[in-house]
Amino acid sequence: MKSKITGGLAEKILSLKVMGKYEVDYFRCEETGFIQTVEPYWLEEAYSSAITKLDVGLPERNETLRNKIIPILSNHFNAEGIFLDFAGGYGLFTRMMRDKGFNFYHTDKHCPNLFAEFFDLVDIKQENFELVTAFEVFEHLPNPIPEIEAILKYSDNLFFTTVLPPNELKELKQWWYLIPETGQHISFYSAKSLQYIADRFGRNFYTDGLSTHLFTKKKLTLNPFTEQKIPFLIRTMKRKVDRYFRKVYGRESLLQKDWQEIKDKLS
Repeated sequence: MKSKITGGLAEKILSLKVMGKYEVDYFRCEETGFIQTVEPYWLEEAYSSAITKLDVGLPERNETLRNKIIPILSNHFNAEGIFLDFAGGYGLFTRMMRDKGFNFYHTDKHCPNLFAEFFDLVDIKQENFELVTAFEVFEHLPNPIPEIEAILKYSDNLFFTTVLPPNELKELKQWWYLIPETGQHISFYSAKSLQYIADRFGRNFYTDGLSTHLFTKKKLTLNPFTEQKIPFLIRTMKRKVDRYFRKVYGRESLLQKDWQEIKDKLS
């Protein structure tokens, strides 16, 4: 198997049952650590519904990302510019950003734009944007290099999320982000593989080291994610206060419980 990132060798590292019925091999690029499945012949079936039953965290994720991106847009980019949310699902993020005063538009070939109707790519004569967002997109790409290149044609700057895999194979076998139950996650990126892609397309690469990343032609003096340490401390304090009130009033988010319950039903 050849790596879809470098074209070099990729070694088989594990096999999983995808969608409860297909035995699928996973391979890791020897040069960059990028992980890919065999050619995903099951995708048409996997995308019978674009948003999977397991994606119960979608609203919370959009809220978190909105709060994370606003200071980065304000500090490093033209906040008065026009932005595009690529593969933006039902348009929730576009709506939330417009509500905060950022001129966002939406595009998604698989999903109807329910929340940001009339603010779609087809509604604006715009070919280049100040910045493009692509949240939870990269792991869905069967051919990452040409597909990422197509996204980058919209902007010099791409703010995106995809969770970095663990290094140890033992941990990887139990890694929740593989989500074989849905069959939609087929490409997994190490920081080294993302750096390789950034270099290939002439972008600088910044990451929070976990799941949130930036490709940009700008040379920033600081990693924009480390600048959020003080807000992070504030959010940490807020979580502690939230835990206190949950303890007092007996209320806790059902998100993780719901996710596990749905996952068990799909297995």
